[in-house]
Amino acid sequence: MPPQMTQPATTEITYRDAMREAIRDALHRDDRVFLMGEDVGRYGGCYGVSKGLLAEFGAERIRDTPLSESGFTGAGIGAAMAGMRPIVELMTVNFSLLALDQILNTAATVRHMSGNQFGVPLVIRMATGAGRQLAAQHSHSLEGWYAHIPGIKVLAPATVEDARGMLWTALQDPDPVLIFENVMLYGMAGRLTADAGPVDIARAAVRRPGRDISLITYGGSLWKTLEAAAVLAGENIDAEVIDLRSLRPLDDATIMTSVARTRRAVIIDEGWRSGSLSAEIGMRIVEQAFWELDAPIGRVCSAEVPIPYARHLENAAIPQVPGIVAAAKAALGRV
Repeated sequence: MPPQMTQPATTEITYRDAMREAIRDALHRDDRVFLMGEDVGRYGGCYGVSKGLLAEFGAERIRDTPLSESGFTGAGIGAAMAGMRPIVELMTVNFSLLALDQILNTAATVRHMSGNQFGVPLVIRMATGAGRQLAAQHSHSLEGWYAHIPGIKVLAPATVEDARGMLWTALQDPDPVLIFENVMLYGMAGRLTADAGPVDIARAAVRRPGRDISLITYGGSLWKTLEAAAVLAGENIDAEVIDLRSLRPLDDATIMTSVARTRRAVIIDEGWRSGSLSAEIGMRIVEQAFWELDAPIGRVCSAEVPIPYARHLENAAIPQVPGIVAAAKAALGRV
């Protein structure tokens, strides 16, 4: 009889719990790791990611901080330079702007300004995106701004596997890594293998192979894009869906290989269109694969307004499945 193939055991887990397991695992593996931020201890994190970790690891390693993003991000930078492996949580990307000086002018520049003598092995986590009716000051998608900055890496896990594994890899990096967690993913459930470990943060993933058009996206928009691809399949359009995973550096090779095969591309980006990550990706396609294209590159971005509070207006302001389907059909001349 041929040998029977055994499938690895899997469990269903939410994105929130996968992220918590990643932090717990990091705290067990390395005594230098600690978590620091507003409400990460007694409250359990504003989205519940660190719930229970204070009781398990104590206040030395799960540190509640004052409302001072610049202060505790700077403390994290100093701790990293002194040999620790801090994880700093900044609640939402909107609040991270209060720490932008520390991130841009210190964390991202120390290796360059010290002539490669010092690095900042710091991981910063924050929530991003809209869809929870938290209004403009809590709902923007500014990860594209951070992807503009040399000296840091910018990650956007979209699956429970990446939520579980990216932190592991990020903590091994000798330089700052920012992890953006879309607020609409925390309650999403998926299957995770029992032996899930670190993931490759340098490569994009083809989440759905296709031959007619490349749909390029990341984070919370991945699942809307996959849904749009399923709708397109019903109209005999075979869309390939690329999950960028890393926004800096971008995996140009995977993007260009896909576009060279499908000859059409639409980029789905929850940031604003002007000066967006989608603009950067579109320009790279023009620079590297212009002669492979059979149609102009399309984009589906957020409306250029502060994200509204009202549910119907919030939904109208950010990318949705019908808009992605329409953009793909336009690129294919199927309007």
